Amino acid sequence: MAKVKVATIWLEGCAGCHMSFLDIDEAIVELASAVEFSRSPITDIKEFVPVDVGIVEGGVGNTEEEEVLKELRANCKILMALGDCACFGAVGAMRSSFSKEEVLRRGYIETESTCEGKIPGPPAVPALLDQVKPANHVVKVDCYVPGCPPEAGAILYSLKELLAGRIPVLPSDMMRFD
Repeated sequence: MAKVKVATIWLEGCAGCHMSFLDIDEAIVELASAVEFSRSPITDIKEFVPVDVGIVEGGVGNTEEEEVLKELRANCKILMALGDCACFGAVGAMRSSFSKEEVLRRGYIETESTCEGKIPGPPAVPALLDQVKPANHVVKVDCYVPGCPPEAGAILYSLKELLAGRIPVLPSDMMRFD
């Protein structure tokens, strides 16, 4: 049987969801026989190729992240939002209470450690969007695994459901909202 091809991306988040994925421990060995990872922060492969499943961690806060998410969506049959940032915007979306000009000024000019006081622009720093968005505000998302980060068991359950050809719907005892 052919392996299920999977690509993952890490956008505006902390990498906790990918770390939680690694917490499935020895189940990774079982998954390795059924899954082939292409682009992923875990593999450090940068190019997109067509895959069966795309997994997005993190919200969408700048133009580069928006393009990366659109490219993943264009190259996957099923897209999973992994973690609260991808599902809801979460911590990254806290900056949405401020204008992007205020955020950049505070981050690059007003911080206590600022030396030069210049706001970098593209290409050094991708242009910020007005607000941080969850993945489904940018592209169609097929399934959601919330949590900050999601429990390893919820991730494993969701991946097994996808491998069985089903869109995962987490049972209530696996739902975690922090």
